[in-house]
Amino acid sequence: MTGARRTPAAPPRTGRRTAGFQESVIREMTRLGDEAGAVNLSQGLPDFTPPAEVTAAAIEAIARGENQYTFPFGSAAFRTAIAANAGRYNRLPADPDTDVTVTCGVSEAMMAAILALTDPGDEVVILEPWYENYVPDCVMAGVRPVFAPLRAPDYALDVEALRASVSPRTRLLLLNTPHNPTGRVFTREELAAIAGLCQEWNVIAVTDEIYERIVYDGRAHLSIGSLPGMEDRTVTICGLGKTYAVTGWRVGWIIAPAPLSEEIRKVHDYLTICAPAPFQAAGAVALSLPDAYYEDMRGQYAQRRDLLLAGLEAAGFSFRRPEGAYYVMADFGTVPWDPARWARPQWSADRAFAEFLAREVGVAVVPGSSFHAAGGAGHSSVRFNFAKHLTTLETAVQRLRTLRSP
Repeated sequence: MTGARRTPAAPPRTGRRTAGFQESVIREMTRLGDEAGAVNLSQGLPDFTPPAEVTAAAIEAIARGENQYTFPFGSAAFRTAIAANAGRYNRLPADPDTDVTVTCGVSEAMMAAILALTDPGDEVVILEPWYENYVPDCVMAGVRPVFAPLRAPDYALDVEALRASVSPRTRLLLLNTPHNPTGRVFTREELAAIAGLCQEWNVIAVTDEIYERIVYDGRAHLSIGSLPGMEDRTVTICGLGKTYAVTGWRVGWIIAPAPLSEEIRKVHDYLTICAPAPFQAAGAVALSLPDAYYEDMRGQYAQRRDLLLAGLEAAGFSFRRPEGAYYVMADFGTVPWDPARWARPQWSADRAFAEFLAREVGVAVVPGSSFHAAGGAGHSSVRFNFAKHLTTLETAVQRLRTLRSP
């Protein structure tokens, strides 16, 4: 009959590129926590307000009419502020016109860098454990992730394991310091070893430094791009979200030498066009805050860290004290719980423990295996986030105490 609709023989085909993906475990744990009424110590989103002058600057920018596209690579004022901050804090000389690209968060920056600087079939070395976006980014770009495990139990750089992971097909090495999820701050000696391998094998270092200002116990952050010989082979990524507690603004940036930036800007333009205009205006204000802001912020985070660590120790967890960022990986091997009750065929032990902790104890965390390759480590650990009000953490600690209650 004319106009009759034919019943398809099979569902429409979809791409194979994402066939092996699952949803973000981190975001899944936030949803689990909400459903269970748990304190959310899973996703790295603060529950306190950003600096008042920064939010005021965003509101003022909206009122001024800064609501349209900026140049794809960012407003001139914001790029100038980024370059000045990089020179002062990171010891990275950067031309705001050629070396700085403003992105929609660090996640987009990483994706743009990988797409721009690799070809399908290349290899990208990733230190393990890693932030969970890195591997899907590689898969979507058609490149093969190769893992170089950090040395347990201190998550130290294993130079020989790293060397063994590099091959003639290696194009990039992904680095994150201060490190999510372990809290490591890599030393000058470790970064120098990485720099030496990059130069020896003609590899580009792509470094995620979103937690650059959050360091503890007198430690200092060092950007690998500031080391000799790395000026022309380092892509430094950072953003507003963590330092200024504005994770929902999605504003990041890339600092790279002009030949690399030129390629990255092409990808960024077609991915997102530009980052939100009023938040770029506020970003310039954020980067002008005095040193006292960062000193106070670090002090507050250290207080939050110590409160949570004391609670974890009292509850029976073991852990390595974080040196930076705002996470702690904690081993639950001696924590009393009933694995048989929570076991599911599709869940690893750490995923089952996270379910137990959210539903029975009221604290949401991230399973440790989500930061490792399939079949790898992490099955006896979970990640806690302490970017929370002290009162929030006190509630979480009180709930964790029930693990040791008679």
